Amino acid sequence: MKKKIIESVYNVYNLDELSEAEKHLIKTAIEATNRSYAKYSHFKVGAALLLENGVEIMGCNQENAAYPVTICAERTALFSAGVQYPDQAVVMLAIAARNESGELLDEPVTPCGSCRQAIIETEQRYNKQIRILLYGNNHIYSIDGIRQLMPLSFTDKQM
Repeated sequence: MKKKIIESVYNVYNLDELSEAEKHLIKTAIEATNRSYAKYSHFKVGAALLLENGVEIMGCNQENAAYPVTICAERTALFSAGVQYPDQAVVMLAIAARNESGELLDEPVTPCGSCRQAIIETEQRYNKQIRILLYGNNHIYSIDGIRQLMPLSFTDKQM
């Protein structure tokens, strides 16, 4: 038996340490939380992504009484970008969330497994890592590429 260690690397920032472009994308993700349809969970998630051509796309979670057809904010934004700008790589993705009281979370929220897989596919599609900003009132996590969150990834190379 061999034992192997998997490590993830991410940076922790305060909002004032980010560039104006990063702050703007986070602000857009926060705005997207207000467009969420979270009738059942009352957990409102917003995402904003920046494309290589400078266009920003918003996404928010959209719930349904039949939970399997619910879609997360990250995938809403990624799939919308894929339809509208299929030739443009995603450069950066920001994610924010509000609790049942409507308050922004103190700690950053991370993408679910399905969204992580969609982000992996997007990185593969354009052969480019996506910078991911996870917003929390207390601090922001910055991740260079989804494999930092999902190092043992299922990709097309395994099929």
